[in-house]
Amino acid sequence: MSASIAFCWIDYDVSTAPEWDRAQVRRLADRLGYRVVWPDERSVLPVADQARSAGADMVILPAPDHLGPLELNRVMNVADVETVIPRLSFARWYAAGVAR
Repeated sequence: MSASIAFCWIDYDVSTAPEWDRAQVRRLADRLGYRVVWPDERSVLPVADQARSAGADMVILPAPDHLGPLELNRVMNVADVETVIPRLSFARWYAAGVAR
């Protein structure tokens, strides 16, 4: 059985220490037992579309401010969301009566 996929996202316009953020995100993914997938640096697709394309079960962010509220809402239609600092978990939205 293969590990579930975590799509890891860092907004480089927000990050003050991208290498540190990258290490922290990877560490959390490893601790949770997820296989890490990073975005294609050339992609212009929204995070939700990239996570869906990667088959991600979870999106991991260094902090909540790495996604705006509208994009966070879109991501939560696709995957769970975890943040490193503060340590938060957001379960994906489920439509009533719809099985995954």
